[in-house]
Amino acid sequence: MSSPEGTPHADNVPVGKYVSAGLSDLRSPCPMINCLANHGYLPRNGQNITAHQMRSSMNHTGISAALATAFVNTVYNVHKDTDSSSNVGFFVRLWRIVRDPWTLLAGFGMRKPDQTNGAGQPILDLDQLALPGAVEHDISLTRRDHAQTEGNCARQEDLVNELLACSADKKTITREDLAALRRRRIATQREDNPGLKYGPLQHEMSCGEIALILGVLGDGKSAPVEFVEPFLKEERLPIQEGWVKRRWWTLGPVELKLIVNKVKGLIGLQIK
Repeated sequence: MSSPEGTPHADNVPVGKYVSAGLSDLRSPCPMINCLANHGYLPRNGQNITAHQMRSSMNHTGISAALATAFVNTVYNVHKDTDSSSNVGFFVRLWRIVRDPWTLLAGFGMRKPDQTNGAGQPILDLDQLALPGAVEHDISLTRRDHAQTEGNCARQEDLVNELLACSADKKTITREDLAALRRRRIATQREDNPGLKYGPLQHEMSCGEIALILGVLGDGKSAPVEFVEPFLKEERLPIQEGWVKRRWWTLGPVELKLIVNKVKGLIGLQIK
């Protein structure tokens, strides 16, 4: 429904209806977040999104309130560059954490100082989720790295096609399929990006990326290709293909972590 010039979406597009992003609409590196904007559960222009809007929208993917809150409370922190080589002493850092536990999450915040709306509520634009060194990480399954020409925000069709092709039976994508793909992506990016930043934390988040796909679109062990394809290629919730969000048993932090641990075991690499 966007014009070729990328004019704003019409106000009368109902919430829930899929409309692909226009040229002026902002999007993130995360296909799931982009799906929520394309369906109108988040502002379709991807701008000035409040924490409440972000948290509430995730209900439409079957993610639990606890997991949504953990994500939102993290990224809506004001971004602060962290440096493990800083000369600030251990006990000084410890005292800061005692006084303010959110200090632990400061390095993952993505909001600019004083970035609020007229009501004083913290806000974010979706493209801010591409901020390197926060939640965004190198070696995404569908994006290239921040240091590469393509950048880390725009969907790369060749990577999406590679992911869809990893299915052994061409019907479902399993944990084993995605673990093997992750190993290949790590090897490729180590060659293609000399400035690669990929340590244990980034590996944990990368496995979380896999866990979200399997947990939102499948049963945590596998997901149908017919669901994954529109989710990644069109950034659309695969409702017309038969997908239904979880209702009685939402995807929470404990289940997500269990899937992450299983995927890490299947990948079988010691990342240092």
